[in-house]
Amino acid sequence: MTSVEIVTFGCRLNAFESDVIRRLTAEAGLRDTVIVNTCAVTAEAERQARQAIRRARREHPNARIVVTGCAATLAPERYAALPEVDLVLDNTAKLRPESYLGIAPHPSPLPAGGERETVAQSPPRVPSPRPRGGGQGEGRVRARAYLQVQQGCDHRCTFCIIPYARGPSRSVPLGQIIAESRALLAAGYREIVLTGVDMTAYGADLPGRPSLGRMVRQVLAALPELPRLRLSSLDPSEIDGDLWEALGDEPRLMPHLHLSLQSGDDLILKRMKRRHSRAQAIAAARRARELRPDIALGADLIAGFPTETEDMFRRSVEIVAECGIAFLHVFPYSPRPGTPAARMPQLDPALVKERAARLRAVGAAALKSELSARIGHDSDVLIEAPGRGRADCYAAVRFDRVLDPGTVARMRFAAAEGDTLMGVPVV
Repeated sequence: MTSVEIVTFGCRLNAFESDVIRRLTAEAGLRDTVIVNTCAVTAEAERQARQAIRRARREHPNARIVVTGCAATLAPERYAALPEVDLVLDNTAKLRPESYLGIAPHPSPLPAGGERETVAQSPPRVPSPRPRGGGQGEGRVRARAYLQVQQGCDHRCTFCIIPYARGPSRSVPLGQIIAESRALLAAGYREIVLTGVDMTAYGADLPGRPSLGRMVRQVLAALPELPRLRLSSLDPSEIDGDLWEALGDEPRLMPHLHLSLQSGDDLILKRMKRRHSRAQAIAAARRARELRPDIALGADLIAGFPTETEDMFRRSVEIVAECGIAFLHVFPYSPRPGTPAARMPQLDPALVKERAARLRAVGAAALKSELSARIGHDSDVLIEAPGRGRADCYAAVRFDRVLDPGTVARMRFAAAEGDTLMGVPVV
């Protein structure tokens, strides 16, 4: 092994930060290293990270193994104690260039006291990367890039450990967002995905308190050459008026919203300490569809939250149809130590798993229906790789024509196979 391999778990923000890490390690001249960028949302995510660490050591016995991300930030001592790990970096240190200078080769000697080295920096901050490889990384096709515009969260949902790993909400100034977007466009990217931990909190900490919608409008106005702008997960109760207006009259803002719903039951939402009700979620979905009839909606739902009854779970199942959710992300509830929900009466893990499976089946059926409804319609498709692309509505698209990756092509959808639309280029 001579290069740096990055294994990423979790959200789009982690994916963005992995690309920052890729650039920083290249600038530092780091080699023979595996970096595992962990997630702490569920116990399963942490299990998979530990599995990846063990696999990395088996496959690369002489490489240095660096562990970072939310799980490593919350419990650095747990990961430093793993015999495979040479260095642990927290979420701030992983974005500092100096963290990758002078990393000791494996096997690194244990310092006095027998503990592995950990590097922590405080307070956390929003990174300011100079986009070179962007969202796809150096040497890859430049089609879609993730761009972080917000970091951290000021809310404390009872199930969520992420604010403890990411810190308070911080927003990237508009000028920096525009400059980084312009650099990505100059590098050849055709779609930018704005990402953050709590996107609708954007601007509350900036002078003048600009909203997310105002920022989106200003980015599109400043960058007429930007073909496609997409947003990551949004809180349905906090979408501001400017963003609703942009959705309705800005064709370059993709017709795709992902809503952070978590449950369809009002009592569970209160116990989660969420900021929206069932009615507000349904109203947000209805408003989005009225403004943009071609929109596709995604959502996160948690199955098996503590105290969830069968009737409460049924309301989560029903909200998929009531909101018209096409892209459903299902999370079986996983108690996170230190969160209020972990102290609530827990459901049988087998029941949690069974409900998650049922909810995923509902989501699969909803996606099939959504894709079937788009057969015969046209859409612009971002070409990501030979024979593969992504529609405006975020649906995966496959096609037989030879088209250059990184371009946008008009296609008519002729069929749906599984979770993919089959496209035919429109001449």
